[in-house]
Amino acid sequence: MSHLLEVRHATQRFAGLVAVNDVSLTLAPGEILGLIGPNGAGKTTLVGVISGTLTATSGQVLFQGQRIDGLPAFRRARLGIGRTFQIMRPFPGMSVLDNVAVGALFGPSHAHGGLAQAREQARECLDFVGMARFADQRADELGGPGRKRLELAKALAMKPRLLLCDEVMAGLNLVEIDEAIALLRKVRDQGIGLLVIEHVIKAIKSLSDRLLVLHHGEKIAEGLPGEVLSNPLVIEAYLGKRRA
Repeated sequence: MSHLLEVRHATQRFAGLVAVNDVSLTLAPGEILGLIGPNGAGKTTLVGVISGTLTATSGQVLFQGQRIDGLPAFRRARLGIGRTFQIMRPFPGMSVLDNVAVGALFGPSHAHGGLAQAREQARECLDFVGMARFADQRADELGGPGRKRLELAKALAMKPRLLLCDEVMAGLNLVEIDEAIALLRKVRDQGIGLLVIEHVIKAIKSLSDRLLVLHHGEKIAEGLPGEVLSNPLVIEAYLGKRRA
């Protein structure tokens, strides 16, 4: 199976702190890779290295077989890498529709039809995530679950081939978590590869094809969810300290 994403020996240092240390991974089109580990393990830093918001100290990032580790974040986005953020900050004073249209304007299919085309694309994405009825509402008036879906719609409007999701289920109740799982599976069914950071273990086990575990910036386990979650190293480093 060909790789959509390949990370080779990525290391990220901040002064004397090594946040990610020699991490490698692969992700295929239409695959869901769960990324778990304790707080401070380097998960969001690794996503930053992949998306381009951080420049790796060393290592390589390849997307669809081409090296992209020298490209800025906006270039990677236009190649087809989308991202949601753990801290949701919708553009204040703008409608839900126009928040999503911003994503459409900056994705791989940007610009040709201008704002009108971007808004049409945004409506399709809002319908996909179940938010069409909120299109004309101010985005900063949405509650937590609505903002989560808005964040996903903004990323999908960029027409990604790879979607990096940072704790999209944090703060949701059990019904909302089940809805989020179904929605991410629907995204995967479009042929999009997903790298998903999540602390809700039951959810990430159900969702993921494979799991990768970071601890102190290093990969300590990778494989099928059941195997990884029964690994003594994972239990000691993570599961023994946290229950979902």
